[in-house]
Amino acid sequence: MAEVGAEERRVLVAVDESEESMHALSWCLKNIVSDKFRDTLLLLYVKPPRAVSTALDGTGKRCHAEAYLFSSEVMVAIERYGNEVADCVMEKAKRLCSELGDVKVETRIENGDARDVICQMTDKLGADLLVMGSHGYGLIKRTFLGSVSNHCAQNAKCPVMIVKKPKSTPNSH
Repeated sequence: MAEVGAEERRVLVAVDESEESMHALSWCLKNIVSDKFRDTLLLLYVKPPRAVSTALDGTGKRCHAEAYLFSSEVMVAIERYGNEVADCVMEKAKRLCSELGDVKVETRIENGDARDVICQMTDKLGADLLVMGSHGYGLIKRTFLGSVSNHCAQNAKCPVMIVKKPKSTPNSH
């Protein structure tokens, strides 16, 4: 039987500031990325949507705009901080990639609701697999905050691997 050339895979890993996302990336590098494949690791960080403010009060009546709108200096500072966080997360993720594997890495920073953006980017980037961490929220928190990983598992157009970080256990002697 003739040997087939190495298959190319595009693995999208959603990263954020959490330990859970870095654990998922580490797990992916150790368990999914392989020398048998010409893998490309797509690191995706999604910045939350900008705060939208309005000059209407809760009743729909117009009120003083200065009570609700941020100054341009504050908006610039918020944007700069968001960019710094994104850059820091990406640097940490790229460093982890170089320490744990020899894989081609591409990075993307996008804006918007993480649930929607991650699903859209799996399709746009042609991902063969989406890997993401789970914060492990309980029922109540998940109900109020929503679950990005659950949304992506239901809506992404490629297979989704959700990696849970093991709960730390006290050392037993």
